[in-house]
Amino acid sequence: MDDMTATQPGRGATGGISIALAGSGGSGVMTAGNLLLDAAAQAGAYGLMVRTSGPQIRGGEAAALVRLGPRTMDTLDDTFSLLLAIDWQNVNRFADEIVLAPGSVMIGDPDEGEPPAVFTATGAHYVPLPLKKMAKALPGSWINMLALGLAAALAGLPASAAQAAVRASWKRSANTLDANLAAVAAGFTAAEGVAAQLAEAGIRLPQIGACAAATAPRWSISGNEAAGFGAIRGGVRFVAAYPITPATEVLEWLSPALTKVGGSLLQAEDELASVNMIIGASFGGVPSLTATAGPGLSLMTEGIGLAVAAEVPIVVVDVMRGGPSTGIPAKSEQSDLSFAVGGLHGDAPRLVLAPNSISDCVATTQWAVHLAEALQAPAIVLSDQFMGQSRAVIDRPPDLPFKAERLVAAADTPDYKRYRNTDSGVSPMAVPGTPGVTYTADGLEHAESGTPSSQSRDHRLQMDKRERKLRVYDYGPMWADIEGEGDAAVITFGSTTAAVREAVARAAAQGLRLRLVGMRLLAPARADALSAALAGTRAAIVIEQNHGAQFYRYLRAHFDFPGKLASYHRPGPLPLRPGELLKALLEWRSAP
Repeated sequence: MDDMTATQPGRGATGGISIALAGSGGSGVMTAGNLLLDAAAQAGAYGLMVRTSGPQIRGGEAAALVRLGPRTMDTLDDTFSLLLAIDWQNVNRFADEIVLAPGSVMIGDPDEGEPPAVFTATGAHYVPLPLKKMAKALPGSWINMLALGLAAALAGLPASAAQAAVRASWKRSANTLDANLAAVAAGFTAAEGVAAQLAEAGIRLPQIGACAAATAPRWSISGNEAAGFGAIRGGVRFVAAYPITPATEVLEWLSPALTKVGGSLLQAEDELASVNMIIGASFGGVPSLTATAGPGLSLMTEGIGLAVAAEVPIVVVDVMRGGPSTGIPAKSEQSDLSFAVGGLHGDAPRLVLAPNSISDCVATTQWAVHLAEALQAPAIVLSDQFMGQSRAVIDRPPDLPFKAERLVAAADTPDYKRYRNTDSGVSPMAVPGTPGVTYTADGLEHAESGTPSSQSRDHRLQMDKRERKLRVYDYGPMWADIEGEGDAAVITFGSTTAAVREAVARAAAQGLRLRLVGMRLLAPARADALSAALAGTRAAIVIEQNHGAQFYRYLRAHFDFPGKLASYHRPGPLPLRPGELLKALLEWRSAP
């Protein structure tokens, strides 16, 4: 790898380069970004692409925010080394997301306007390039393929990797393929001239350079696709859901995938129907799942409570977005946490889990299916828009032993009681139609037999049973990622974990040693496990992306902490960045 300093634009603790491809809707920047990721994988590198668009969701301005490097990329860097704009139509709206600095480079077509003042004010160097005319000189080519070649070359990727990525994805005629391969080549040629101009200005962009060859094929996958794959790995065979941004891609990926394993997906008329359909399918013995976002989760509340009372296993994937109400549908925020852990009426114990990266969406969703089935309880998986709709090049996720394994009642079980008060809290669940084990299941409180009851003894017994089965279960080491040593700890969850991890690594380079606890199992609260993870620490700070410090308040309600517990939180839609968090950590540890 090229040895560049960590202070350069787009260059963080994990190395590499950050590139923003921007343009108006239809310009193909998302396609170019995806192919740039694929080219990086071909070259043995890793990458992350974050999609961003204007409030229109469809159409309007768009940008692909790409970070490439020699190691797994799970978060964006602080700044971008390169902004390549196919046109400047409303790109200024992304000024908060595409952060430039002196030493950054802008490339744009002068025939499509001049760079917005908000970008030129950063001191970034501008290189005009007639992209549209260059593409027109190659009949049948597309301007985004020219941009792909230009970006790949400036990042230090070989032309063969970019060309291989285009060939592998091409679904049109051979003639158009040849024309666009020529456009990629023209981009590489143009990059030579750009590099010469930058050298004269004393600017050298960081590059990926030569990466170690991959020992196994790498995957290009989004968090939503990863959640769907984890669900199938876990044993889900029925999905009912209603489309909603930013969770729809979970359903789009699962629909054909389920048919390959003998399962099925049904698009329901709304979220209420979705959750009740999966409760019915699970009651019939089929592991089931739905996916939604915050507004849909709120509509599912009563259904999830039914699953708690009737002890029916279901999985609800909530891809969190900015709220409240309709909020900011296409942007990320960790603001559904309080609702997920405490938003049901009555005392309703449930499982709440949060993956900490795109790759981890596979493992966490698979584990959620396993836990829901083993504990006969609903499991809510808190993903978010940042992970769900971003795409990353990752190593193939390992095969984990988590499968849907339910304690099932045998036929003609003597004195069968569906809700028998067992030591574990889990009692055998009969599949409907099994002889000799018929029972009543609904949302009413009940006796051990399942017969509805309003007696105090039955209510207390069943409440204790439902709470105990989640409390005494052995969750093993999957409950959190615990990394590093130090007498102070940083506690976080979900997609924020990646930015925190990089900030902690940068802090270590400045002599500040911190312990990172990235929690994956949020509910039930496991006080003993967190106490053990914090053993030897004297202070802790909670980092999260929401306005009300929801995670901090949740932890304070359920855990005792050594020393003073601090909080760093802010809402979306901008993701937390490593540099921002490093500053917060240094200020926290230097405070009296």
